Amino acid sequence: MYGYAGKLLDINLSTLTVNALPLDEELIKNYVGGVGFSTKIIYDQVPVGIDPFDPENILCFGVGSLVGTNVPTACRTEVSAKSPATGLFGTSNSGSFWGSELKFAGYDGIIIRGRASSAVYISINNEKVEIVPASHVWGKDAWETIKLIRNELKDDEIQIAAIGQAGENLCRFASIENGPYDAWGRTGLGAVMGSKKLKAIAVRGNKSIKVFNKKSFLNFTNQARAAIYESPFYGPFSKFGTMLATVPYYEFGALPGRNFQTGVIDNWMETRSRKLVSKYSNRGISCISCPIACAHWVEVKEGPYKGLRIKDMEVTPLIGFAAGCDINNIPAVSKLTEVCQRYGIDMVSAAGTIAFSMELFQRKIITEKDIGFQLEWGNEEAVFKLLDLIIKRDGIGDILAEGTKRAAEKIPGAENYAMHIKGLEIPMADPRGRWSTWTFGNITNIRGGDHLRNRNPVENLRFNDNPIEYKCEKFGFPDEIYEKLDMFEKVKEEVFQQETRDVNISRMSKWAEDLISVYNTLGICIRPPVLQAVGPTLLSNLYSTLTGIDITGEDLMKVGERIWNLQKLFNLREGEKSEDSVFPKRFYNEILPDGPSKGKKLDAVKVKEVLGDYYQVRGWDRQTGVPTKEKLDELGLK
Repeated sequence: MYGYAGKLLDINLSTLTVNALPLDEELIKNYVGGVGFSTKIIYDQVPVGIDPFDPENILCFGVGSLVGTNVPTACRTEVSAKSPATGLFGTSNSGSFWGSELKFAGYDGIIIRGRASSAVYISINNEKVEIVPASHVWGKDAWETIKLIRNELKDDEIQIAAIGQAGENLCRFASIENGPYDAWGRTGLGAVMGSKKLKAIAVRGNKSIKVFNKKSFLNFTNQARAAIYESPFYGPFSKFGTMLATVPYYEFGALPGRNFQTGVIDNWMETRSRKLVSKYSNRGISCISCPIACAHWVEVKEGPYKGLRIKDMEVTPLIGFAAGCDINNIPAVSKLTEVCQRYGIDMVSAAGTIAFSMELFQRKIITEKDIGFQLEWGNEEAVFKLLDLIIKRDGIGDILAEGTKRAAEKIPGAENYAMHIKGLEIPMADPRGRWSTWTFGNITNIRGGDHLRNRNPVENLRFNDNPIEYKCEKFGFPDEIYEKLDMFEKVKEEVFQQETRDVNISRMSKWAEDLISVYNTLGICIRPPVLQAVGPTLLSNLYSTLTGIDITGEDLMKVGERIWNLQKLFNLREGEKSEDSVFPKRFYNEILPDGPSKGKKLDAVKVKEVLGDYYQVRGWDRQTGVPTKEKLDELGLK
């Protein structure tokens, strides 16, 4: 089989049985790989309405179909299950080396069912797959677990996905750690793994990927690499990584300051922005097959965190802890990152939950008696203590480990301060200070409050005005960027205003969500140099020459649309309502009190109108957001 390993591992932890299933041709045709495979399996096989911690919940690891090749950034694996955080379709994406290793071992994914009677880990070495007792690593943090299993298997390079104590204790926003420094972070899939008594999955393989047309595949791979290098985003992104966003979101007044009470933070630029990258890092870190190296190797050489060495300075945990909790220095945030990685907890939800708690303390809704210590803004020691309580589910941490939505239901007077959408804590930007395709995508995202499934490939962070209020964002690039954008001409004419090139937010949202679904199916990264430079035409050529399966760019985008719709159908059957697709009340009811966006709040009527436009573009009912029969028939989802 070309391109694919050709098999899925099906592991039942209740019966301790392992089966290798051949890939089904219809599954390949309609869903291509990665998150596509996992979406179809979960929709078909997870019983309606079950608890996410029920043994019948299925945990899927889906490796992108380009992973294992030298296509730039082809390293991504998607993990999916019913989410403990939201009760909806839970899914998370990670790169590094794990997915490639699974492909080299001969598998395109893993399906994990049931629950072990006691702690286990899975060892995969090509055809040799074992379910191994893990009582000796249960209770250890993820880093210790990785080290102990590598010693046990006598292989320092084996790739390991592991949970820490947060997953074992069923914290609803626990992560699965991908090696020491990466993770499948969002939607609480580490807790699903913990509920199955599965501590880790260790993978080693030495097989190769067969290429259908080597010459053409190499040609298209070189085209993709050249396009990334030529992207206007490449230089800044390879230098600063995601820390680029720390400046414009401050300048827009769109930071989630003190649990979204303010869009600006004092001394932000001097203490927490991209200006500090060179002070703490002198080299980038890349995933396998990546020419960007957007991550930073951080070394702290002075102060209370002296000696800390870690892959860090990603914008989401930095903005979450440094703005959300007002922690005023990067070394402290790096140490918090280490704690999250060691104990296996989603940094976005952890920061959001602690910021929520700090505001409750500010407003005397919870007190020192409830917590055990003072919880003032910027108090590093208190943040570390509360994070520890959450991981252990100790004291008030037992309530907070449920996430802000459930915690607010248990704490009288807390509801208005829980900054989540559909149960998932919001990262990054305040939509009052920055209204764009990216921020609008928080309410259309099938995961809930999240920014990584919808992004305008040509978002211009030099501008923050909407040419048509709520409906358009400014383009502002040279015409060459528009001309080179790999988007079908008919779609371009609909998405871009032809004279100004301004972007229709509802139409771009559909395109971006479908395209990112394709990315997550093929296993490539959505970082801006890739998202802007590599589109469906080039991706379909890469896929076709790798696999020998002819597919057009239009067909590939239809696969992305099919996946998105099936995930939406899963959410609807699990209880999602149209009224759930809203921002927290604060954004509609409270103006930003200071900064460049002072006086702004969201207009609920206008937000709902854009949402209706988006539903209509998707072929869904304009009022309810339910896919129409005609759309489902078109996608083969009868």
